[in-house]
Amino acid sequence: MSARIIHGRRTTITSLGALVPILAACAHADPPPSPQPDCAATYDEAAIVAVLDSQREAWNAGDLDGYLAGYEESDALLFTSGAKIRQGFAETRDKYRARYGEARETMGTLGFEILDVRALGRCQDAAVVLGRWALSDTPEAGAGVFSVILERHADRWEIVHDHTSAMLPP
Repeated sequence: MSARIIHGRRTTITSLGALVPILAACAHADPPPSPQPDCAATYDEAAIVAVLDSQREAWNAGDLDGYLAGYEESDALLFTSGAKIRQGFAETRDKYRARYGEARETMGTLGFEILDVRALGRCQDAAVVLGRWALSDTPEAGAGVFSVILERHADRWEIVHDHTSAMLPP
């Protein structure tokens, strides 16, 4: 008997021999037909890049709420940076406010370089963006790389996952 932990649950395998006939039956069964997704909307790379452009413009105007408008406003939002994982829009917003404030003088100047934009999913209703960021004119200045995942929700693209890394000082 062996025990493994899978996604926080402990499972015990008592007899592999009992599973073999069941697995064999499943392997020979015809899979049910997959429903075809409704892919009415089209993938629009320019709209995805426009989300990041709008964020940069809002940041550089000292408009933190405008910057945050590019993110999905839900508890499902994931943001990782500095070896920390934040979950939810409220926590992400609170961390931004605490670190950068809400004024042009404390937020500084943000720049992006988009390196790659790639469609994801059967309907291309998600995308991953890889880029570089640079922040200047603030005590929090720095630079690094980011990857964000955006999903199309109704008629707009929103960031649902943000992973940002800072370059280490030389």
